[in-house]
Amino acid sequence: MLLQIAQVLPPALLSQCLALAESGAQFVDGKQTAGWHAKQRKNNLQARPDAALKTAFAQVEKALLAHELVAAAGRPKSIVRLLLSRYETGMSYGTHVDDAIMSGQRTDLSFTLFLNAPEQYEGGSLVVDEPAGERAFKLDASSMLLYPSTTLHRVEPVTSGKRLVIVGWIRSLVRDAQEREILFDLERLIALQRAKPEQDGATLELMLKTRSNLLRKWAED
Repeated sequence: MLLQIAQVLPPALLSQCLALAESGAQFVDGKQTAGWHAKQRKNNLQARPDAALKTAFAQVEKALLAHELVAAAGRPKSIVRLLLSRYETGMSYGTHVDDAIMSGQRTDLSFTLFLNAPEQYEGGSLVVDEPAGERAFKLDASSMLLYPSTTLHRVEPVTSGKRLVIVGWIRSLVRDAQEREILFDLERLIALQRAKPEQDGATLELMLKTRSNLLRKWAED
């Protein structure tokens, strides 16, 4: 399941991250954080984790974990890693799959959080390989694409401007992607039931029971 999530960061935090992406952080070759295979395809810049970036990342992580859609779709146990990436003209990231283990944790979900508006750069689409074919994404600032870490994906070459993003990975309480999707659909049904002017209390209670019991069955704490 691929999910586009809008307005992930509050405006002040988005501005803070943008400032770091533009000038505040020291950037190094992105190959330093890539596996041996991805190094051959990765051509971007990534920020060193200085004090200012660590402070911003702590706030980003808090915002992600508190976001209703991230919680419902990802069932996060933890945010495994965050990286601030910058793609300048000519930079790209060829087709790859993300590492299965990072910092000693399994990566279940990957995400790209877009920091600047799509009209500020040309090219640079995130292209995800799906069974039905490839899909390209270039989202608004403060929007995020959440997708399984098992997915082949790439970043098309930037032909002008700068592409500024935060990329990261989630260790989910629910390992299986299909099970996460079932839980997400159930969460949506619960939300629709709660939004009705006249709730069917018995139906809602049964939905809540089912959600709890599926989590009890599938979750790894």
